[in-house]
Amino acid sequence: MPKFGKKSLKMLKGVDTKLVNVLNQTIKHFDFSVIEGLRDIETQKEYVAKGVSKTLKSKHLEGKAVDIAPYPIDYDDIERFVYLGGFVLGVASQLGVKLRWGLDWDMDTYTKDTNLRDIGHFEIRDE
Repeated sequence: MPKFGKKSLKMLKGVDTKLVNVLNQTIKHFDFSVIEGLRDIETQKEYVAKGVSKTLKSKHLEGKAVDIAPYPIDYDDIERFVYLGGFVLGVASQLGVKLRWGLDWDMDTYTKDTNLRDIGHFEIRDE
């Protein structure tokens, strides 16, 4: 059974427990790495300046977002990212946690209607 490595566990510090619970259940069935969780405002400003992020109001600043990638990481293997994304959303649904995925920001199951594709990004939706 897959489990988180030291770096992934470190990246989960400060992340909302609901989101951590989803990821803890997902890792039992699908091997992936946590690339980033909680982020400080200085890092967010750098990401916006570099064009990596589009907003200074990122959910990463609140610990309500994570970036993950299937392990071993191959950013060109979009199919594995999509499969992982569906798995995360399925686990979240079973746990009653409402998430938004960076591949389908409006969560309408149509992925071609977004200008920003952040395929490894998941965040807790505002109720």
